[in-house]
Amino acid sequence: MQHAVNTTKQDHNDAHGHDHHDQESMKILGFWIFLVTDCLLFGTLFATYVVLRYHTDGGPTAKELFEMPGVIAETFILLTSSFTSGLAVLAMNKGKVKQLIGWLIVTALLGASFVGLEINEFVKMVHEGATISRSAFLSGFFTLVGTHGLHVSIGLFWMIGLMVQLSKHGITSVTRRKITVISLYWHFLDVVWIFLFTVVYLMGVM
Repeated sequence: MQHAVNTTKQDHNDAHGHDHHDQESMKILGFWIFLVTDCLLFGTLFATYVVLRYHTDGGPTAKELFEMPGVIAETFILLTSSFTSGLAVLAMNKGKVKQLIGWLIVTALLGASFVGLEINEFVKMVHEGATISRSAFLSGFFTLVGTHGLHVSIGLFWMIGLMVQLSKHGITSVTRRKITVISLYWHFLDVVWIFLFTVVYLMGVM
């Protein structure tokens, strides 16, 4: 009788664990769907920018506005943050919570530096009279680059929330899934920036 009860409990626990694993897998699948829709969003913004980039209405052009040393610094910082987010995932897979939180802090600091440089670039441009309403080119530029910057900022708040969860609960199936997702999101933003750097900045100054 006792054996039958224990077997039933074991079966229930196995079924519960299996259901939980399925739920986590579905959430990761849902995030992939979100990334696909985000690709469509950025694809539309890129297409709009490419169409509008020569419509300066007599205002400043890309070649006059873009300061490449600052943009190269932004690129280096974001590429480095993508690498450190990968190190965070490696630390998670080894079960090292402190190391994981440490790499997330480094990634967040690099991300914050990137956003700070981008805001500084926008402020300089506005002071030079290159506002979002000055021309179709600037409208396309600020919308595209600003949308990417907004995504990075959201990722930073998300990362801080995850650090709080990790410090309270450690590495669980839930936090493991969340770290995997934020890492995918961060790498995605890195890829988008590489396209942005090429299409907007490099082609702009050439």
